[in-house]
Amino acid sequence: MLSTLIFTVALSVSTVLGLPSGTTTPSEFSKRAPQVITSCTKDKTAALTFDDGPHWFVYDVSKTLLANDAKGTFFFNGDNFGCIYTEDQAKRVKYAYDKGHQVASHTWAHANLTTLNWDQIHHQFWLMEEALEKITGAYPAFARPPYGAYNQQVLDAAAIRGQSIVNWDFDSGDSAGLTAQQSIQRYKDVAEITKPKSVLALNHDTYQTTAQVVLPEAIKALKGAGYKLVTVAECLGMAPYQRVSAPKPRDVSC
Repeated sequence: MLSTLIFTVALSVSTVLGLPSGTTTPSEFSKRAPQVITSCTKDKTAALTFDDGPHWFVYDVSKTLLANDAKGTFFFNGDNFGCIYTEDQAKRVKYAYDKGHQVASHTWAHANLTTLNWDQIHHQFWLMEEALEKITGAYPAFARPPYGAYNQQVLDAAAIRGQSIVNWDFDSGDSAGLTAQQSIQRYKDVAEITKPKSVLALNHDTYQTTAQVVLPEAIKALKGAGYKLVTVAECLGMAPYQRVSAPKPRDVSC
């Protein structure tokens, strides 16, 4: 009877928090250390990541990457530059996924997770996970907190959800107001340094200059230095998704 009661309580907690099926409860997971990733582990790999979409420049980014035998990682929001469930937004997400790029969570509304309580943090994660699974069929294994900001509560929530937190070790500076030429120079500088064995780069596909001006030059510099341009999962030797199935009906909205 007691074991049945414990299972029922655990199941109800998972349901309320929107946790993946079979996920442990907060108290059960407290013994496990959450994972924060700030660099790739495979030598001479460069993972180009793009935050804040899906934006219309996703197409430009994808075409440039594929033309150079490269793949990228898109950390999408659900309701930042428009609702992810609109026809255009959902099409961009599915396009990136179908082209072989990795899609991952940047949470729902780009809120600073460190300012939220436990339930609100889970809600931000869950809404984005649900959207990606409905649109692509893939349930993400990686999440990037907006602004790269996290605390212990955010790490615990991500760990419970089976997700690794991914930040970066190189910033193109596009969101900080750098010009295209300044961002390009940053890429050239890091490519010329022989010490770094890998690059995990932060970009934003919401900027036209990033997609159309900086990216081609960044790829040229990195490939010229011998880097292989891969997804975050590939540069870590990890699976990009917790599970993959057929897309589901998008019977929700923002």
